[in-house]
Amino acid sequence: MQFTFKVLNNIRPIFKKHIEDHALEDLNKIPEGFNNNIIWNIGHVVVTAQLLAYKLSGLPMKVSDALVNKYRKDSKPEGPVTQAEVDEIKALLTSTINDLELDYKNGVFKEYNAYTVSTTGNTLTNIDDALQFILLHEAMHQGYILALKRAIKN
Repeated sequence: MQFTFKVLNNIRPIFKKHIEDHALEDLNKIPEGFNNNIIWNIGHVVVTAQLLAYKLSGLPMKVSDALVNKYRKDSKPEGPVTQAEVDEIKALLTSTINDLELDYKNGVFKEYNAYTVSTTGNTLTNIDDALQFILLHEAMHQGYILALKRAIKN
């Protein structure tokens, strides 16, 4: 899992840079043909990692229920996000992945409720499966963000 955490620790700053490189208006913009925006994708990866690692392990998540409800699977932006919420998501990008790595190294994840992911049909049966899928999931959303960036510039 060392490599998985190395990649996660490399992709999270890329998400952070997307936030820093865009005005609040652009983070909230939903281009024609899309159903979400840059900040939703970033909030979604933070929330999904928490759900897949902590919730399915029966552990308390490091994010609020309100954030989970706003960015979970099958949600979509319901209005513009404030700068304060963007700042919260930006901080969570780093803190949650640091906590996840530390908790993993400390053996916190003992139980796991199997979950079949809709995107690939694979069933996650333990924290190692979850971490590998989190990596794939974050890469997919990095791709969505790149497409959104191109669409916003047009």
